Amino acid sequence: MRFAITTLGCKVNQYDSAVIEHRLGAAGMEQADFDQSADVYIVNTCTVTDRADVESRRLARRARRRNPHARVIMTGCMAQASPASLAALAEVDAVVGLNRLDDLVAAAHGEAPARVMVSNLRKTRPALEIGAVVPAGQTRAYLKLQEGCDQFCSFCIVPTSRGTSRSVPPRRVLEVLDELHRDGFKEVILSGVHLGGYGRDLSPPGSLQVLLEMIAERSPIRRLRLSSIDPEELSGPVIDLVAAGAPFCPHFHLPLQAGEDEVLSWMRRRYRRQQFRELVERIMERMPEAAIGTDLIAGFPGESAQHFDRYLSFVRDLPLAYFHVFPYSIRSGTTAAKLEGRVAPAEITRRAEILRELGEQRRREFAASFVGARLAVLIEEAREPSSGMLRGYSRNYVKVLVRGSDELKNHEIEVETTASDGATLVGRLASHCSG
Repeated sequence: MRFAITTLGCKVNQYDSAVIEHRLGAAGMEQADFDQSADVYIVNTCTVTDRADVESRRLARRARRRNPHARVIMTGCMAQASPASLAALAEVDAVVGLNRLDDLVAAAHGEAPARVMVSNLRKTRPALEIGAVVPAGQTRAYLKLQEGCDQFCSFCIVPTSRGTSRSVPPRRVLEVLDELHRDGFKEVILSGVHLGGYGRDLSPPGSLQVLLEMIAERSPIRRLRLSSIDPEELSGPVIDLVAAGAPFCPHFHLPLQAGEDEVLSWMRRRYRRQQFRELVERIMERMPEAAIGTDLIAGFPGESAQHFDRYLSFVRDLPLAYFHVFPYSIRSGTTAAKLEGRVAPAEITRRAEILRELGEQRRREFAASFVGARLAVLIEEAREPSSGMLRGYSRNYVKVLVRGSDELKNHEIEVETTASDGATLVGRLASHCSG
């Protein structure tokens, strides 16, 4: 029996898909590409935006056309948050919520106890499986330390779809890092839905800072990268840990979401503009080479033209390396869906495009600032298709191309950068940094 899976959304969803693939493989199923004929098609959905919802439905229809006799199963965040809307689709055979792997395996084999299998993750605390996800063509592994969120920002459906915050015990995290090292990995991204909330649910309670201190003392992997952390939860000691060098890379992702205090208050964010600015300045003071990325929402309800002008000015003045820009879309069940002052869709699109253009400019400028530098670059598994050059990333997350043999894959090498091409650096091999 063959299964195919496609994944929408964030790295956490990619992680979940890898776990599903492993479980179905262990159950005796063979994996196929989603564009190939299969007996079972699984859509791991996202529901952050209405566009993601539309794409999830489109993929279900596409699977049904590919094989009218196949089982089509919807899982992921949209399946968790809006199971009835997916169950209403004629193309869908089963809707399986998050953290129900046994039910998903049963559905794949045509043995599901029900068509819709979704539990209330705000009331239950399912076990959190830990393991590595390695996207195709990369040598970096993603490790999910934490699941769920208790923040309840007014625009976000994640606390409903992902449930309460749950953490992997530190001992298990360290064990998996050891396993990844034995398997030859040179870089790991430590990720979570609400990474800054790590450890609060453990007994006794822990914290992200304490976990990172433990990792710094004994991790055999010398390139560790932190995923997104809410600004108010990035402490001075964590910044100091990263500034001390290996194993942590000088790269932070701090979701700003809005650049006006009034809008931040409507969003229920727990910081204000000046706090964010001071945090960025502190990082840059300790690590001038650091890459700081952010998430930005365009067109939140009540965001006036004057709000947006000040927002844009604020972001323009910050030394940020890149942006992820999201046009605001209404999520049923969130507080923001009930707010007045909705921005016209065309205006939301316009504002998002302005922010994206600024973000692309920042990517180019950040890369160009390292022309002539020597950077430690971890070479990925795949070559760049257009140039045939080896592709890798510096510790501060700049894409670098260099000529060399395939023997350099999964090695950290020192590259002398000679030019920039957009947001990519081009260089020549200087020496090996590690094996």
